Amino acid sequence: MSQRDYYHILGVDKNASPKKIKAAYRELAFQYHPDRNKENPQAAEEMKHINEAYAVLSDPTKRRDYDHLKQQYGSSAYSQFRNNYSNQDIFSGSDINHIFEEMSKAFGFRNFDDIFKEFYGKEYRTFQFRRPGFFAGGFIFSGSFGKERRQQPQFPLPNRLKKLSRLLLKTIGGVELQENGANIKDVIHLTPEQARQGGPFAYFFRKKSKKLVVKIPPGVREGQRIRLAGMGEGGKGGGTSGDLYLEVKIKQPLLQKIKGMITDLRK
Repeated sequence: MSQRDYYHILGVDKNASPKKIKAAYRELAFQYHPDRNKENPQAAEEMKHINEAYAVLSDPTKRRDYDHLKQQYGSSAYSQFRNNYSNQDIFSGSDINHIFEEMSKAFGFRNFDDIFKEFYGKEYRTFQFRRPGFFAGGFIFSGSFGKERRQQPQFPLPNRLKKLSRLLLKTIGGVELQENGANIKDVIHLTPEQARQGGPFAYFFRKKSKKLVVKIPPGVREGQRIRLAGMGEGGKGGGTSGDLYLEVKIKQPLLQKIKGMITDLRK
């Protein structure tokens, strides 16, 4: 894997402010935008490197991880970083979509979806970009707790018959029917202070053996749920991935637990 330096790609120093990083990205995104470089295919490849650098350096957590690796590994920090972060991890939570849409409106370029489908193909479907009011530390937080997305049945047949029909269609006709991925439910344990203050929280997703960073909203309560979009089971035949729902459990202080046990014994 060739070594790159995200700061060098954007032309900023390691102490650059978020405002300066965004300004540098806007300038480079305009310079290398594929609609301005139709006769220069190399520009599209350069634009992909610029997108990746901005997605990392504009996210405080990813930037901190990258800086830590630079201190440890120096010039080989990039390969170490990419061993831990997939494209989906890197672009999740980025506001690149907003910047591209601004250029689209101002200069008549193609819209963001068209550009990123051209750049990343089917993989683009897995990226979770920042949406107004729903950004949560790289993932999506559901402000309306308890309203789990309902998946519409794609093939209304009994379970066994549905599986058999899918298998026959795939085997005989090479056709795989679209099926959305299932949602996954899990529990996230917080201390009272973490629930009260909110902020980024490291959560290990055991089912996928993956470390996630979840932004906890201040004042979250016991039993509420946090939705991480697209982190559930993968879809089939082009279907969308399900979501991961984390139910909040608040740890009781040891003294409070003891008092509760004593109260229960006296009953």
